Amino acid sequence: MKIVDLHTHSTASDGSNTPSELVDLAIQKGLSALALTDHDTTAGLSEVLEAGKKAREKGHDLEIIPGIELSTDYTGTDVHIVGLYIDPSTPSFQKHLEDFIASRDVRNTRICARFKEVANIEINLDMLRAEFPDAVLTRAHFGRYLLKHGYVSSMKEAFDRYIGDRAPCFVPREKVDPRDGVSLILQAGGIPIFAHPILCRFSDRKLEKLVADLKEADLMGIEAIYSTYKPHEERQIRSLAAKYDLAISGGSDYHGEAKPGLELATGYGNLMVPMDVLEGLKKKAGMI
Repeated sequence: MKIVDLHTHSTASDGSNTPSELVDLAIQKGLSALALTDHDTTAGLSEVLEAGKKAREKGHDLEIIPGIELSTDYTGTDVHIVGLYIDPSTPSFQKHLEDFIASRDVRNTRICARFKEVANIEINLDMLRAEFPDAVLTRAHFGRYLLKHGYVSSMKEAFDRYIGDRAPCFVPREKVDPRDGVSLILQAGGIPIFAHPILCRFSDRKLEKLVADLKEADLMGIEAIYSTYKPHEERQIRSLAAKYDLAISGGSDYHGEAKPGLELATGYGNLMVPMDVLEGLKKKAGMI
């Protein structure tokens, strides 16, 4: 059976594998399609597409899908919208990303100040950029910095003690509405997908309300196959997909070392996203 992974991250955001390394790993795992969906950046797409081209020239049957994962906000909760088959050169889309990265820098500067005030830990953006060049800096990069320099013993401790949503160094940032995220992906010619909806921890009623709102904004898919889902959670999302005429999507959300034990293609060991999931998304978008 042909399998795919439609949700992965590289060093262009908060993953530990370069885009080229992801292609090599996808080949090792026997994937037929790989989507690179870094957080709020398209910086890794040129490299992953070139690596995919070289792999095909060597006879590997691997489709590379240019994507992104946009961070949005719904009533104070992170809601992520994945976009597949985006055209990263779309001017309006790139303008949004430039503004978004600028807002991240403002937030990250405030987080650095909080570390000094709350924990007397000296971190600044130059220090982070020196260790993570060319990456869009996220809280995960703060966590990796703390771990490397001995301030914490694990990424979990970094989030629990310093940078988690309720931790003392947390600073909220401005985000777009998820409906705007759907619109931006459509503007870039992509397929918008509601990523890992179970992780939002909404009530059933609130989750369905959001799905209905996103459907009105022309959402095309919802992530029903995901590394951490329990069987009843997958059934719940499949039911919502059927009710609102959404295509099913699925992926590991692979980050490499940032999520120990979570593997490309197989998640925590029981993940499998068949090729017909990708074909269903393409049909929904009128691509086949």
